[in-house]
Amino acid sequence: MKIHIIRNRSTPEQIREMLEELETYIKLAVDVERNILAGGGEYHADCEEVLLEDVSRQEDIWGADWYSDSKKVEFGALINIRPHQDNRGMEIEDPELRTKIETIIRRLLEVEST
Repeated sequence: MKIHIIRNRSTPEQIREMLEELETYIKLAVDVERNILAGGGEYHADCEEVLLEDVSRQEDIWGADWYSDSKKVEFGALINIRPHQDNRGMEIEDPELRTKIETIIRRLLEVEST
């Protein structure tokens, strides 16, 4: 299982490695304060753990999925269940938070078109 912390635009090799586990999409944990993400692995919690070891704060980390072919972002993850942060389900409910997460994901994972 290869999990990368992405701080700057990802390389095609990093994308390939993060896709190895699930093939069609990448599990992500996004730190909305540090504007970084961890991707790869089988579970969002795997990515979250890597960010926590990298000094991210748990309350700043949210789970999402990235479909590299369609460039689609989905916002469902068990790590998003946080009643104490007004998010009671797996889906991220706050539209502003969703926009921030999607912006970070697209900035770091989208490969520029040729």
